[in-house]
Amino acid sequence: MILEHVAIWTDRLELLKEFYCKYFEGVPSDKYVNEAKQFQSYFIQFRSGARLELMNMKGIPGNLNDTITQQHRGIIHLAFGAGSMNEVDEKAKQLEKGGFKILSGPRKTGDGYYGFETLDPEDNRIEVTCIYNDNL
Repeated sequence: MILEHVAIWTDRLELLKEFYCKYFEGVPSDKYVNEAKQFQSYFIQFRSGARLELMNMKGIPGNLNDTITQQHRGIIHLAFGAGSMNEVDEKAKQLEKGGFKILSGPRKTGDGYYGFETLDPEDNRIEVTCIYNDNL
């Protein structure tokens, strides 16, 4: 089995589409619109084949969780893999220059990753990581 896609409800569909395409090299589908349900969405495809569905529809309530300072049960972040520690560092600099706060890192973790955490424009938590080996 493969993970086919993950979906995010958003009030700012175009803004999120641009963010994931600009910073993570996603390729958007054509916008899907269902007028009867007042629903619209994009699929953003990434180099790995994984996709992110960004969805908007009237009547969807906001998330009551504090996604910035606390973590809660359920899906908590999206992780993007980089090819090297240098690529992780460069992505952190690019996002910071774009006005996105780096919540933690870049740093080495105890489980063999090097990465950082940030937030997308709607405060969904994102990690950018690579596997490191101090013996290489």
